[in-house]
Amino acid sequence: MDIDDKVAALRRPDTYPEPTAVIEVVETHMSWVFMTERHVYKLKKPVRHAFLDFSTLAARERDCLEELRLNRRLAPDVYLDVVPLRCGHDGVVRVEGEGRVLDWLVKMRRLPGERMLKSMIMAGEVREDDVRRFMAVLCPFYRQALAEPLTPEAYLERYRADIDTNGQALLTATPPLPPERITQVLRAQRDFLVMHGTLLAARVAEGRIIGAHGDLRPEHICLLPQPVFIDGLEFKRDFRLLDPVEELAFLAMECEHLKAAWIGGIVFDSYRQCTGDHPPQRLISFYLSFRAALRARLAVWHARDGRPADEATWLQRAGEYLAIAARHAEAL
Repeated sequence: MDIDDKVAALRRPDTYPEPTAVIEVVETHMSWVFMTERHVYKLKKPVRHAFLDFSTLAARERDCLEELRLNRRLAPDVYLDVVPLRCGHDGVVRVEGEGRVLDWLVKMRRLPGERMLKSMIMAGEVREDDVRRFMAVLCPFYRQALAEPLTPEAYLERYRADIDTNGQALLTATPPLPPERITQVLRAQRDFLVMHGTLLAARVAEGRIIGAHGDLRPEHICLLPQPVFIDGLEFKRDFRLLDPVEELAFLAMECEHLKAAWIGGIVFDSYRQCTGDHPPQRLISFYLSFRAALRARLAVWHARDGRPADEATWLQRAGEYLAIAARHAEAL
């Protein structure tokens, strides 16, 4: 059974073990997500990229189990299980049914969409106390995480390589993005590595690089009475080995993109108070600029690889992130 047949089966309410009237479906770059009234089921696409390989059933099962393990760190009551999609002797496909395993699904408790940080930002409902509440969960997570073994040179080289890759993508976007702005961002970030690379090296020496969430965006934070953080990055370990300050800069940058830049100030104030770590503002500005440029690069790639109808939207988004990258590059 190919992916289209599996998706078709998972669109039907009678495929699921619980009664549900409607199935909501969301397609992402690497997964299909199916939402019943109470649960969410994620199906990995059988894709292979330079940074992941979901091409076999065994690989998808391993990744589902890793997603479950990692996300239970910050959302223990949300990530419930890894369950099979099976085809019975009668040819009927069911989740958690009997028969041959067709694929594996991550099963989650469905969260209220209106309580996601992104939704609350767009509705103008976020308050300072909301930010401090979710930071009160994140900070102990960062404090308790073990430092990952990494050399300062390897850490710096990671940024050199990524800045070059960002530049290649941004300078070849079609239609073109403003070349002078791209050049400004690349020059400022490269100069930072030369003149202030010791700030990055110090983060390694202080044991600040940890196994973080890896994809801390507003749409992944749910402001329940006890905030939870979902969709941590599981498919490549290196991508989640981060300085918490970079991870928080990524979140702050995404909030800025949503016209809520004030949230970043509260995030870093809470982080300083809770951890006693006082990163230099120049370092924060570098992380903000770098992460915005990275998001611009990914938007360019989505424009190339996605549906033609979405190309203009992704390129507009790339330009927005590039403008944020340039704004923070001025502080370097």
